[in-house]
Amino acid sequence: MKILILSWRGPKHPNAGGAEVSTFEHAKSWVKAGYDVTLFTSAFAGCKEQEVIDGIKIKRCGRQIFGVQWEAFKWYLFGEHPKFDLVIDQFHGIPFFTPIYIKEKKLAFIHEVTKEVWRLNPWSWPFNRIAAFIGEICEPLVFKLLYKEMPFMTVSQSTKQDLVDWGIPKSNITVIHNGINIPRTKKFPPKEKKKTAIFLGSISKDKGIEDAIYIFKEIDNIEKGWQFWVVGKSDMRYLNTIQRLAKNLGIFHKIIFWGYVTESKKFELLSKAHILVNPSIREGWGLVVIEAGGVGTPTAGYNVAGLRNSVINGKTGLLSHPHNITALAIKIVKLMNNKLRLRKMSLDAYFWSKKFRWENACWESLKLVESVVSEKY
Repeated sequence: MKILILSWRGPKHPNAGGAEVSTFEHAKSWVKAGYDVTLFTSAFAGCKEQEVIDGIKIKRCGRQIFGVQWEAFKWYLFGEHPKFDLVIDQFHGIPFFTPIYIKEKKLAFIHEVTKEVWRLNPWSWPFNRIAAFIGEICEPLVFKLLYKEMPFMTVSQSTKQDLVDWGIPKSNITVIHNGINIPRTKKFPPKEKKKTAIFLGSISKDKGIEDAIYIFKEIDNIEKGWQFWVVGKSDMRYLNTIQRLAKNLGIFHKIIFWGYVTESKKFELLSKAHILVNPSIREGWGLVVIEAGGVGTPTAGYNVAGLRNSVINGKTGLLSHPHNITALAIKIVKLMNNKLRLRKMSLDAYFWSKKFRWENACWESLKLVESVVSEKY
C-alpha cells in the first residue's frame, strides 16, 4: 500500500507541535507494517526539500499557511509521483481540499476544529479580523459541503462531537487517542522544594499563555513563596510582549522563561514541577496533559474541548470555567496545601497516563487505514 499524508507541518519544522508528533508516530507505524509512506508538508528556513526520516519519504514545499495546500494541489495533479492507494488529508484550520481533485481513497485526520481560535490568529489589524470573520463562517461549510462522505480519524470525543455538529455522520468518525513518548530513565528528579507551577507549550494566544501569566499573578497574590516556569518556543516579538506583561504585573522575577528545551529536559522540568497550568482555549486532546501525568504531575486548566477529555476533573487534575483566572488559581493553591489530595491526584494522573501508548494507538490507526482502502469502512 502506498500512503500519502498531506500536512501543514512536518518533522523538524520549528513550529511543529503535538499534532505533528501524532502524525509522525502513526506514519512510522505504517512504514513498519510494510507500507510506503510519503509526507508532503511545508518548507521552512534551512530545510531539505526532500529527505527520508524513519522510512518516511518527506517532501517539503510552500509556506505552512495557504502555500503548502496550493503546492500539494499542483504536485498531485501535475508533478511526478507514484499512484497512491490512500491520501491522508490532515486538517489544521485549513484542510487540503482533497475531495475536489483526488479520486483515490481518502481519510481526514483532525485534532480539533478551529472555531473561536480563528479570533486569536497572530496577524496584524485588519488582516486578523478578516481571517477570523472568514474562518468562522467558512470552516463549518467546508465540512458540510466537501467532507461529509469522508471517513475521519480524530483524537477525542470533543472533536468527534464538533464534527457531528457540523454534519459529519457519527459512523464516519473513529476516535484514536494519542500516546506518549517518555524518555527511558532510571528515575526522574523529585519535586522542587518550592511550590512550582509550569506552563508548557507553544507561547501563543490560543494556548493561553497570557491567561497563564495572570494565573501566576493570582497565585502570588493568594500565597507567597511560589515559583513559575514557562517552557516553549515563541517568536521574539510575542515573547517580549509576554515578558512585559509579567513585568507590569510585578512577577517577572518569579518566572523562569526556559524557551525551547529538549525532550529529556522537558520531562525533567515536568517531573520537578508540582502542577501543570494549561489554560488553552481549545485542544484536540492535550498531549502535554498526559505527558505531565506520566511523571506524576496533575494539570490545572479550563473546561474546554480536548482538556475535558484528557483531564479527569477532580481526579487527575482541576478544571474551571474558561478565563475564570481567580477560580483556577484558588483551586491550585488549595490543592497544593492539601498534601494528601495532591499525592493522590499525582498518582491518579500517573496511572491515567499509562492507558495511552503509541503501540495501541498505531495498531488502531493501522486497522483503520486498511479498512478504508479495502472498502470495509
